[in-house]
Amino acid sequence: MRRRTCLGLLGAAVLNGANAAPIGLAIGNYGMKSMSAVEATQAVAKLGYDGIEYALTDGWPTSPKVLTASARAELRKLLGDLGLGLPSLMESLPAGVNVMGRVKNMDRLKAAAQLAHELSPAKPPLVQTILGLKPADWDTKKQAIIDELRDWARLAESEQMTFCFKPHAGNAIHSPEQAIEVVQAVASPRIRINYDYSHMAVEGRPLEESLRQLLPHAAYVQVKDAKGTPEKYEYLLPGDGNTDYVKYFRLLRELNYKGWVTVEISSMIHRKPDYDALSTARLCYQRMSEAFGKAAVSRPRKRQLSAQ
Repeated sequence: MRRRTCLGLLGAAVLNGANAAPIGLAIGNYGMKSMSAVEATQAVAKLGYDGIEYALTDGWPTSPKVLTASARAELRKLLGDLGLGLPSLMESLPAGVNVMGRVKNMDRLKAAAQLAHELSPAKPPLVQTILGLKPADWDTKKQAIIDELRDWARLAESEQMTFCFKPHAGNAIHSPEQAIEVVQAVASPRIRINYDYSHMAVEGRPLEESLRQLLPHAAYVQVKDAKGTPEKYEYLLPGDGNTDYVKYFRLLRELNYKGWVTVEISSMIHRKPDYDALSTARLCYQRMSEAFGKAAVSRPRKRQLSAQ
């Protein structure tokens, strides 16, 4: 290859990298249950993350049931003062079970939407959830799942929000093909996918193949590692498994992903008696920020992340 051609290709690569959308690095307080919402938010900002995801499940300090109006106002101001983004709210809503279950799920989504607008009215976070059930339920529950997600889509449209579901190892929706089939059947830009490669890894799916399949339908990316099989698996901290995060983040940049990468600390980890939330979050930040740098992924400036 001629020198001029080489230099031209190199210049194009640099230009493309420079023009790529920034990707925010966040972590959820799912692994910070023992900390108050304010403490967790301050800690995440101090560690260097660009954003935080709040867990809405019962028992967490950011559950809508326990966050008073004054607490919500305090969090909104704190996020703005810290320049910390709020990309997502984390739920856990098993879909397609029965009528009462659907009513409960809708009530929880309405509460999540209200909280999203109160914490970040200018740019409400998306709401992401697993859909549960078992692989054997796919054939019998598929239509019920699609029907329920269509209801969610109507709510999301009225709230001007996005709801995401996660293809999850051991759940009814556990493959890229199933997830895409559901998204296409619902046919709403308000219902998207949360891509978490750890579940694809457990299912034996290669990183690049599954990412290229799902990213066009995804609005969110979570990271952790995993080992094992769909019958017996274990979730790990990102970097404790075999995932090549430099390759992963380069792919996100090359595919022009516009969004967030959020660290998830699995309950398999944060329920251990010797677990320490801050040291774990710090370790994950060191690993993921280093991989961001090696992959030449730009991150947003703090002023771009203000919740005000």
